[in-house]
Amino acid sequence: MAETKRSSKSSTATDEPAQGWTDEERAAMKERAQEVKAAKRRGSKADKAADNAKAVLDNIAEMPQPDKGMAERVHAVIMETAPDLAPRLWYGSPAYAKDGKVIVFFQNQQKWKTKYATLGFSEDANLEDGDMWPSSFAVLEMTPAVEKQIAALVKKAVS
Repeated sequence: MAETKRSSKSSTATDEPAQGWTDEERAAMKERAQEVKAAKRRGSKADKAADNAKAVLDNIAEMPQPDKGMAERVHAVIMETAPDLAPRLWYGSPAYAKDGKVIVFFQNQQKWKTKYATLGFSEDANLEDGDMWPSSFAVLEMTPAVEKQIAALVKKAVS
């Protein structure tokens, strides 16, 4: 029986980036894969929680201004409003989870190369209201009124 030679390269593999994904989206997916791997390596639940909280604070500290200032205030408002939410990184962005499911997250403007920073809520947030409701909000500036709005949304999201 004669052996057939197969190419070592897959016919679907290319050196080109995936079509349709931005550089930021590809980087976020890679960050998410690293987050999952790191979570599997950690020890106890308390160690994971402490490591996750530190990772969020480190991530925020590395952000350029004005995103850094906004992220610091968003973090403080969320932790004051819903201290049971567990901080963690999600696609390389600060996020806050309940029972292992992300409820709210912050995407900084400069990382995502967007017009503004975004505060987003996942499908696990309890924000349903009628047939249509917002799931993300542009954050241009952290004012006392904006902080109040964020607190109210987070409170509703975790209810």
